[in-house]
Amino acid sequence: MAERWSLNGKVLITCNCDWGCPCNFNAPPTTGKCEGGWTWHVEEGSFADIKLNGLNFSVYVNWPGAIHEGNGEALLLTDERADAGQREAIETLLGGKVGGPWGVLGWTWPKIHGPHAVSYDIAFDGLNTRIKCGDDVEIECGPIQNPVSGVEVHPGVVLPEGIIFKHGELGTTTRFRVSRGIEYDHSGKFMGVGPFSYSWP
Repeated sequence: MAERWSLNGKVLITCNCDWGCPCNFNAPPTTGKCEGGWTWHVEEGSFADIKLNGLNFSVYVNWPGAIHEGNGEALLLTDERADAGQREAIETLLGGKVGGPWGVLGWTWPKIHGPHAVSYDIAFDGLNTRIKCGDDVEIECGPIQNPVSGVEVHPGVVLPEGIIFKHGELGTTTRFRVSRGIEYDHSGKFMGVGPFSYSWP
């Protein structure tokens, strides 16, 4: 029987879709394929008796089509501050065999680079969130601007059936680069940020 676990914290979502990301509404990705992923910051959580408070981990993927069509190639990153037990717990979660969003999505990236342990420079600040994962991922975010007036707009999303989060703020990446195993740059595209709460079983 799988170990019990629960995690609460914040997650940043970034991808190559236009603002809002049609995947949130069960529609095809903007360009017909998806290149993007997630960084999770655990505020409070544990896997069995292993505390994961304060740790970060990420998954960034290049899918040839929509996520649910699979055949993706993923980069998995874990926080270098994690000790051996914490790292094993995070890798077990990301492996997709013990539930959570990785249990739903893990099969869609059969090719994996990592998990690699990296340093995280991370500041969750709503639409101004920024994240640097070693030299592998760099993300800076900001609010969307009205193209006519230049005024900032602040849309949000509510997803009762959401896999990654149930509600979040939506904005734009001012920088979004991935460059280890898979490579892309989708600055100026979709970002979403919000709280997450997962548990198993």
